[in-house]
Amino acid sequence: MENVILIVHLLLALALIGVVLMQRSEGGGLGMGGGGGGAMSQRSAATAMGKLTWILAIAFIITSLTLTVISARNATGTSILDRVGGSAPAAVEPAAPGEGLDTDALLPPPSADGGDAPSVPRAD
Repeated sequence: MENVILIVHLLLALALIGVVLMQRSEGGGLGMGGGGGGAMSQRSAATAMGKLTWILAIAFIITSLTLTVISARNATGTSILDRVGGSAPAAVEPAAPGEGLDTDALLPPPSADGGDAPSVPRAD
């Protein structure tokens, strides 16, 4: 059932795109330009293409809502990540402060002359 509605939805989308592209452009995008002085207050007559656009748009919205309801009904309440791979990582307990630290990684590398640490001048 969901596949049928999805196919109808895609066909409606393509039809809506086609009908909108076939309509005559009236210019005046965002209310600029237009015909005579009273063009903003007058209402143009509804054409067959305009009515078809409204019908397709309403059908598109209905199929969108129907697909949303079907998808929500089929949801199992689990995460998509649970379905993709294995199980979720186990909870890790926090370590005590200083436990598990690699202190060698925190020390500077030994100097070239064989000493333990590079000589750093002290600011006294």
